Amino acid sequence: MGVLQNNEPEDQEPGHKRFQPSREDGLMKKVLFVCVENAGRSQMAEAIASAYGLEASSAGTIPAAAVNPTVVEVMKERGFNLASNKPKMLTTQMIEDADYIVTMGCKVEDVCPKPLIVKMEKKLVDWHIDDPKGKPIEEVRKIRSTIMKQVIELLSKTKQ
Repeated sequence: MGVLQNNEPEDQEPGHKRFQPSREDGLMKKVLFVCVENAGRSQMAEAIASAYGLEASSAGTIPAAAVNPTVVEVMKERGFNLASNKPKMLTTQMIEDADYIVTMGCKVEDVCPKPLIVKMEKKLVDWHIDDPKGKPIEEVRKIRSTIMKQVIELLSKTKQ
């Protein structure tokens, strides 16, 4: 089955092989996933979106020292290796290069300088997703499922 192998019941996570955009079909979009620490939700979203064929990256406004180990574990269950990923600092260049900027439920206006927010406004989508930090593995799996569903929804928007 590959990277998006589904070991959970169908009602918990969507079918993972429905649509695979590529550079050749002109549907590739650059998506930037942003949260404060870039240690959980945005890392999961980047990996999932990349697997679906989007040109994805992620960053944080105050990056953590490492990716959340529980996030690494639940993503490994789906065939994603985030063990060597490092949280990255959000830059103006990342914002300018992105077609879409997805915030993961963080209040960017509280942590981003005003000039960065102005650059983001026209491309900004906010997903109100719980932070996996400090949550038990079962909750992090639910967050992963939510992110997978949101990525599929984003894919349908990028096709338009």
